[in-house]
Amino acid sequence: MELVIETKGLTKKFRKFTAVKDLNLKVPRKTIYGFLGPNGAGKSTTIRMLLDLIKPTGGEVYLFGKDISRYRMDILRKVGSLVEAPSYYGNLTAYENLEITRRILKIDKKEIDKALEIVNLSKWKNVKVKSFSLGMKQRLGIAQALIGPRELLILDEPTNGLDPAGVREIRDLIISLPRIMGVTLLISSHILSEIEQMADYVGIIRNGNLLFQGTLDELKARTNTQILIKATPLDKVQEFIRQMGLGVENREGKLYVSKGEIGTEELNRALVLKGFGVSHLSESEKSLEEIFLELTEGKSNA
Repeated sequence: MELVIETKGLTKKFRKFTAVKDLNLKVPRKTIYGFLGPNGAGKSTTIRMLLDLIKPTGGEVYLFGKDISRYRMDILRKVGSLVEAPSYYGNLTAYENLEITRRILKIDKKEIDKALEIVNLSKWKNVKVKSFSLGMKQRLGIAQALIGPRELLILDEPTNGLDPAGVREIRDLIISLPRIMGVTLLISSHILSEIEQMADYVGIIRNGNLLFQGTLDELKARTNTQILIKATPLDKVQEFIRQMGLGVENREGKLYVSKGEIGTEELNRALVLKGFGVSHLSESEKSLEEIFLELTEGKSNA
């Protein structure tokens, strides 16, 4: 597996406070990697070290297999980023804003129209950015990040502050980029449901520590699928399941049994033969958000 981003023991201390602790990220090529964590978890500090905006206290950052501390300029030519709010000149048009970026990067003018088309801003390329909606400004920021020969995009909270329609637009755009441009993306977010819809891989960070790293399927496999039961009379059904030697939990009038202890069909048959009225029985898989909360439960924000 070819890695575009790899960190080894990455650590950042600010005086007595350690923001990032011994972080070992592994981001495969042409994937969308969701970097998850609550505010204050260390996501933005990590991103700034990946972009060489701040120096680590310890550890190493490798992008495209090269040490960024030694090959900074060669590496960053292939990296686009959107950190916090997009940077733009409101009195200039979308095209004029990208022209500034183009001149800095010394690339062909055709890259401007290409970037605007990818983010669906071609119709508004000659409109001043101050009249743009927040979602359009975010798309312009992504256009600035991807203009030119980019192979890696690092986006810090790209849907922050957007309404549901804007969130959907940015999400659909991000999902399309590996296919359209062949790029790898690292997306930092605290909106877990958004990452669940976009990412191939996830890393979960809390208090500067990486709690999990892998695919969504690997994350979900860490927790048992449960069997959800609606049946009457509920208290007697619960007692019967306990007598079967199974762990059962009553949550808001519904019973949950770990699927690892018994099969769905077997449990349904036992309840029906006992004469209980079973109105619903299904497998309940935990969402990424529920798993995230379980992983981080009881730990305070940094």
